[in-house]
Amino acid sequence: MVLSIRVRRVNRHTVANCTTSRYSTMPRTLAAPVHSDLTIKKSRFIGCVQPATDRQAAQEIVAALRAAHPGAAHVCWALLAGGQSAAVDDGEPGGTAGRPMLEVLRHQDLEGVVATVVRYFGGVKLGAGGLVRAYTDAVAQALIGAETVAIQRMRTLHCTVPYALEGQLRRQIDAVGATLVEVQHQSLVELTLRLPDTAADAFITHANNTGQGRVGWREVGLDGQVR
Repeated sequence: MVLSIRVRRVNRHTVANCTTSRYSTMPRTLAAPVHSDLTIKKSRFIGCVQPATDRQAAQEIVAALRAAHPGAAHVCWALLAGGQSAAVDDGEPGGTAGRPMLEVLRHQDLEGVVATVVRYFGGVKLGAGGLVRAYTDAVAQALIGAETVAIQRMRTLHCTVPYALEGQLRRQIDAVGATLVEVQHQSLVELTLRLPDTAADAFITHANNTGQGRVGWREVGLDGQVR
């Protein structure tokens, strides 16, 4: 069984118009952080969109930005991760920063990402409409050309096999690209592995057939993770 990663590049037309791709079949996250740097009426907007697994991870990213930019007027951010969402204006007029940033993420079918924009005030007020456009553009420009990867649900399995079957099972684990997390040698060999949920049932069936009923299984958990 061969497992592959689908990589998609966000194009300029899609970002500029915030159009949801009709071809997406599962949530996607970024392969790597992406950046933008805009100057609008003397104010500088430094944008970044990067993977973030949850609110705590996003807050740590924002805290690091505050430390790196002590002279910035605002550090606004938006999060989409595991059903969690956040839109923080950080002192800008309500609804002019975090919410527009969040809408860009939603319309790009992104999940598990945080968008941040650091603003250095240039002395010229932009007005509510100008702020919405500036924060939208800072995130949209960062996403132009960004590579995305599918988020797959991963299953963790624990199995036990006789010593004579350890080598065979290890080869099967390698063949499907699963991750061998832990191995313990007790009266039996105990192995913990992780693989995409969509491949788990077929892997168990194959291992059972080749092991002639001598493989024991226990499912440990299920989670969403980039594969």
